[in-house]
Amino acid sequence: MKTVLPFSGMSQYDDSVAPELRSSACGPVTAHLLLKHAGLPAYSVNELYQSLRGTRIGLFTFRFVKFLNKLLPSDWRAEKCTLQEALNELKKGRPVAVKFDKYFSFQFRSETSFSYHWVPMTGFVVNDGELFLLVHDNGGRGRESKLRRIPYGPNHKIVTFVKIAPLQ
Repeated sequence: MKTVLPFSGMSQYDDSVAPELRSSACGPVTAHLLLKHAGLPAYSVNELYQSLRGTRIGLFTFRFVKFLNKLLPSDWRAEKCTLQEALNELKKGRPVAVKFDKYFSFQFRSETSFSYHWVPMTGFVVNDGELFLLVHDNGGRGRESKLRRIPYGPNHKIVTFVKIAPLQ
């Protein structure tokens, strides 16, 4: 089984992102891309960094959700969701924000794909019963964002999903 959405990623080191914000702009970049994909007002990454109250150590999930809801139209909602809800959102054509966080989940010694990072999830693949998340990695210094295939199993203890969806 495979679901992959058409999606254009963006590097958090893009020239449009203020140099002093780049190292911790993964959350605002992810929010920017999800808003843009949904056809909602896509604030700049710099505006989102301020509005979502990003910090040099990253963007906390509760801030991502709380302050993004203040920016969304009244008929849309951002909220944490389960893995199954995230997969259902993808099937509906809507990417999902994924936060990898081994520090605040106290999984310091775990072998994970990212230590602390927000990324847009734009698909998934199930191979031989194993789930893989397809995420855009938000780039790096001198490198554009690229689609990566991340195994869910070794990362399941450190991931949080946030969907942005219309109210029903």
